[in-house]
Amino acid sequence: MSIINENSGELNIQKYLPHNYVAEKFILSSLLINSEALETIFRSVKIETFYFKNHQELYKTILEMYSNQISIDILTLNTTLQNNGKLEDVGGMEFLSDLMQNIPNLIYLEQYINIIQDKFLRRSIIKLGYEIINSAYITNIPSETILKNLEFHLFNLTNEINEIKTQKLSTSAELFSNIYLDLKQKSMNSKLAGISSGFFDLDSFTQGFQKSDLIVIAGRPSMGKTALVLNMSLNIIKTLNLPVLFFSLEMSKEQLVYRILMDETNISSSRLKTGNLYQEDWLNLNNTIQKLSTLPLFIDDSPNPSIQDIKYKIKKIIFEQTNIGLVVIDYLQLMQNSNLSNTNRTQELSQITRSLKNLAREFQVPIIALSQLSRNVENRTNKRPILSDLRESGSIEQDADLVLMLYRESYYSSNISISSDNYQQTVELIIAKQRNGPIGTVELEFDSKRTKFLNINSISSS
Repeated sequence: MSIINENSGELNIQKYLPHNYVAEKFILSSLLINSEALETIFRSVKIETFYFKNHQELYKTILEMYSNQISIDILTLNTTLQNNGKLEDVGGMEFLSDLMQNIPNLIYLEQYINIIQDKFLRRSIIKLGYEIINSAYITNIPSETILKNLEFHLFNLTNEINEIKTQKLSTSAELFSNIYLDLKQKSMNSKLAGISSGFFDLDSFTQGFQKSDLIVIAGRPSMGKTALVLNMSLNIIKTLNLPVLFFSLEMSKEQLVYRILMDETNISSSRLKTGNLYQEDWLNLNNTIQKLSTLPLFIDDSPNPSIQDIKYKIKKIIFEQTNIGLVVIDYLQLMQNSNLSNTNRTQELSQITRSLKNLAREFQVPIIALSQLSRNVENRTNKRPILSDLRESGSIEQDADLVLMLYRESYYSSNISISSDNYQQTVELIIAKQRNGPIGTVELEFDSKRTKFLNINSISSS
């Protein structure tokens, strides 16, 4: 059978797409016979999940009855369908009676739901394939547009699959069994539970950055937040070969690249930016660039990206790289939520942090968001930051799983100059909040000439 329509020149979808009549009928019968099945089915099954039009119409009517708090049985359903002029569309009273003939066993309900969901996803994939083929035959549509549409629809299908997976309820037996297997695996593997930051003392507190965590790194301007998260990003890429997606809302891509080169080559900022390089510097620079060019670091410096923009780009990296190790937002207070109007900044930021936390959970990836501290810290004798110093702190405090705060004594001292020989300084990385672990203070060494953080063997805990 030809799939080309000779009259229109377009491709036609074959008459019968993947479906399972028995499974659809079983689910509809369950709705009429057992009220316990209602919530389970409504939570997992959409109208278009059904293949047959009469099944869709019947299911739509049952959903409306449930929404209007009308009891659902064969008599009330028959009456509602008659009143709406839909009884014959679904197959008449004969079809409703047929649904009542075989009483389904609810033990198999989840299996039947999985069957029709699988058929629905297969139909969606087939339809997408035909749409792409049809588009490819239309020469006035740019191929780049076709590919972007393909990516967009594939991402939506992936979302559909993820939503189906997350809707499944877990029994206590499944949960405890999974935890036991996870503990057994950890006992045989001495590696960190999460992703190593590259800073040993910090990792000993946190056991690495955990998947699905929202991590906030806060500090006053020029305290070294961007430098620290760049160091962490490069450590993750180099040691684990995991891609990192860096959203830079404050600095341009070029500025970030200069920082990375300064860090990796040990060439001072002034000489690197002015091009005042020695012969050995050029050799060093060439070797470094060759190595860095192969690393899966992705920088986006688009101004004011929305949550949807960030979500799309995370999906794109996962689609291209199959995995992602870390997402960085630099920084939180520069983000805006275009979907909110007539709201104050605190409410807007609250929505943003909640959305970032949801993204971390959805993609099972740690997200680091840098944050400014309020000026209140400057008015205190002890200028070490605390949680309440976070600007619009309420939502950040609530949504973040881990809050790290940078404090450099030299930042407030006029006796230490960056140009002096004493450019290596001790920095406190204060663990102000950790949802699933201890709080405390980690000390790092900061090389101000290279804006680079280094490990030192010192920890104090609280």
